[in-house]
Amino acid sequence: DVSPVVAGLIGATVLVVSVSVTVFVWTCCHQQAEKKHKTPPYKFIHMLKGISIYPETLSNKKKINRIRRDKNGIPKETGRGNLLVDAAESGLIGSDKAPDGPNAAPHVDQLPIKVDYGDELSPDQSLTPGGSKTSSPSSPGDDVMLGELTFSVDYNFPKKALVVTIQEAHGLPVMDEHTQSSDPYIKMTILPDKRHRVKTRVLRKTLDPVFDETFTFYGIPYSQLQDLVLHFLVLSFDRFSRDDVIGEVMVPLAGVDPSTGKVQLTREILKRNIQKCISRGELQVSLSYQPVAQRMTVVVLKARHLPKMDITGLSDPYVKVNVYYGRKRIAKKKTHVKKCTLNPVFNESFIYDIPVDLLPDISIEFLVIDFDRTTKNEVVGRLILGAHSITAGGVEHWREVCENPRKPVAKWHSLSEY
Repeated sequence: DVSPVVAGLIGATVLVVSVSVTVFVWTCCHQQAEKKHKTPPYKFIHMLKGISIYPETLSNKKKINRIRRDKNGIPKETGRGNLLVDAAESGLIGSDKAPDGPNAAPHVDQLPIKVDYGDELSPDQSLTPGGSKTSSPSSPGDDVMLGELTFSVDYNFPKKALVVTIQEAHGLPVMDEHTQSSDPYIKMTILPDKRHRVKTRVLRKTLDPVFDETFTFYGIPYSQLQDLVLHFLVLSFDRFSRDDVIGEVMVPLAGVDPSTGKVQLTREILKRNIQKCISRGELQVSLSYQPVAQRMTVVVLKARHLPKMDITGLSDPYVKVNVYYGRKRIAKKKTHVKKCTLNPVFNESFIYDIPVDLLPDISIEFLVIDFDRTTKNEVVGRLILGAHSITAGGVEHWREVCENPRKPVAKWHSLSEY
């Protein structure tokens, strides 16, 4: 026999547990149904056909093997036994050997720098989407045909998604003199917001790559298509330096109507025009060279008018400083992150030991990067001073530094797209 009080308590407990379980099950089912019908904004799905061969998946062993053998399989001298100091922390140190002849470039085995080819990363690997150089000794000239790019554009109305398929390219120029071929891949960006950035896999040793890769971008209303521009950047991957830029294709969607179905297009690849790049803000830097101590002092002063990179309308910028000897990165440093600002003040200096006779082959690269805790850091803009400077202001700044030793020379420079 159970007393009425105990029976009541047991009944109430069973009722509360039953109601709680029912509410929990209903909530889970409701959330699952919402996720199934909800379209995530600003998200892309990459459908890849074929084998994925990205630069990041290359092992150190493969990198070392490539520099030790030429295209005929014959081993060649790498010069690693004569490299002296760890440039990742110390930069360059003095050299008591000068190049032979007045115009001769220093050889790799004469370079007083320790470069670990197995660990060296291109800017594309060390940063986010993006890294490449805009000109190099092997870059094609104006009179060279850069080939054609074939792609298709479609729109998925039920999902409000833009679908772009990069199909193939034909007639690309030779960017690797050893193999007489190229290792092409393509970076695609949707302008002007640049919220969508994707890239294809790298295809080895071909001038007629067939990518056949589809990118689906959600959260793009059909009414906004007329304001968008597809930007395709065609590059050739290089294991040991920055990737070569072959050319670019700009396709305004104002002249494309995918409402009736997939639209296939073929466009000529044009040489990249740096002057057409959208302004990415300005950076002020100061350089001074001490010829007696053979030391270069680099000061990152401030930046202004940086683009908005966060949902709050601000950015969390910092500056990464890379020093190159020829096309080899030999030192890297970075400033502190400045939170929630489009006009940061850094005032941070870096010192590098650089012999006088190596100055003509030195380049200093400044990358302004937006820091993000949840996603990959994104490059805001880029500036190069020195041997590979691509702007008149950069060339003039470097000339003043070399002609006025011991004098700090500070200048503002417009940042270019990375």
